[in-house]
Amino acid sequence: MRVHHLNCGTLCPASARFVLGEGSLFARAQLVCHCLVLETEQGLVLVDTGLGTHDIQDPRRLGPGFIRRNAPRLDPRETAVAQVERLGFKREDVRHIIPTHLDLDHVGGLSDFPAAEVHVFRDEFAAAMQPVGRSKKFGYRPQQWAHGPRWTPHAVNGERWFGFEAVRPLPGLGDDVLLVPLVGHSEGHCGIAVKTDGGWLLHAGDAYFNHREIDPVAPRSPFGLALFQRLRSADNAARVANQGRLRELVRDHSRDVSVFSSHCATEFRRHAASHPVARLASSLVS
Repeated sequence: MRVHHLNCGTLCPASARFVLGEGSLFARAQLVCHCLVLETEQGLVLVDTGLGTHDIQDPRRLGPGFIRRNAPRLDPRETAVAQVERLGFKREDVRHIIPTHLDLDHVGGLSDFPAAEVHVFRDEFAAAMQPVGRSKKFGYRPQQWAHGPRWTPHAVNGERWFGFEAVRPLPGLGDDVLLVPLVGHSEGHCGIAVKTDGGWLLHAGDAYFNHREIDPVAPRSPFGLALFQRLRSADNAARVANQGRLRELVRDHSRDVSVFSSHCATEFRRHAASHPVARLASSLVS
């Protein structure tokens, strides 16, 4: 399986020192929307979509609060569809999309691939379609799926992956792509595990935000990100517990599994180094 790492949306919140724990208090931070394109026997598979062309053309889809807090760059070159086409494919070649969850900065590109089947953890689908309690306050924007995606919700069926529960969302790919529940940030938040010739990749979505948080020896979180995660979580205790499990995974299986999150630019650049299209996207956040 060939894997491409894409940044599908640069976010520039105020105060790098507050958000990232480094740099100037007055400089803007830079976060990414780290997505994957998988070349498989079932066609192209997208893991998350970042911001889409309709979000860029009409930023009102994202809501004034998101725009104010994150100051997204809104560059059409960063959309998943633009980068898929730069890889030499057509948007119709994307047959499947697997979001880590359904927040607006992870599924804005769904409408750019209307024919794709969208695989999602059933608990997340339920929370997004009929939000209740804390879910009502979070990042679901129904405008992003008003086109009527081909949803396929999945339930966890008891399989195990390095001690985590898992489910195979794509028939025909065996255990090469797995949904790995990492709930807490949202009610049905998942990581996506991808088997490659060099070992496993685990796209951990928003289970954490900064590479320092899963350091197995001395974990720490920048104050701004720590505050945001605590306030933004549907189940903060579950989020904290799953971060601990991810640190154990890194400690015990770093030779077998490479873990990265959605928004850490450091992690994205690390993976982008060997991918030409990703290098282009990386240059946009440098």
